Amino acid sequence: MNNTAIPAAFREALLSLRGARTRRDVRLVETPAPSRIAPFAVAINGTVLPEELETTGRFVALHDPAGHDAWNGTFRVIALVQAQVEAEVGQDDLWADAAWSWLDEALRDVPHDQFGGTVTKVVSRSFGQLADRDDKVTVELRVSWSPANSDLAPHVAAWTELLAMCAGVPPASEGISVLPGGHA
Repeated sequence: MNNTAIPAAFREALLSLRGARTRRDVRLVETPAPSRIAPFAVAINGTVLPEELETTGRFVALHDPAGHDAWNGTFRVIALVQAQVEAEVGQDDLWADAAWSWLDEALRDVPHDQFGGTVTKVVSRSFGQLADRDDKVTVELRVSWSPANSDLAPHVAAWTELLAMCAGVPPASEGISVLPGGHA
């Protein structure tokens, strides 16, 4: 893509992502973004470290200079978190509410609108020769919201906090790091 064809607002968004202060214990890697949803997009995959925590996610920032009524603006964030959790979560009907509250908490001071999503819990139970295995429980949060402006740094930082919360990692009051460059 030719840099002169990139709208100024999306260039600002990319620069804000490059300078975002995110959790040190979440590895971020830019990946190919969807190309049919909006004219401009960037995608970042995240993995909570250590990888044995089995918590990953994807952060996609979309920009359409013409805007969308459903977005109530020209930017949209689509975020995903997938986490392997303790077997007890499979029996806890309130876990989805707790996970949603973590997202609310992560986005508390981040200017946004048009917020919505789902929390899904999958319990895999083994039978027969595999019956002695513990239940495997995976949770998934699929969410989207519209940033109030092109400063996406607080949005990606909130998403990395959510990733860590779902992995059971304590909140990061210190030890934040800068997102690696290469987004502009």
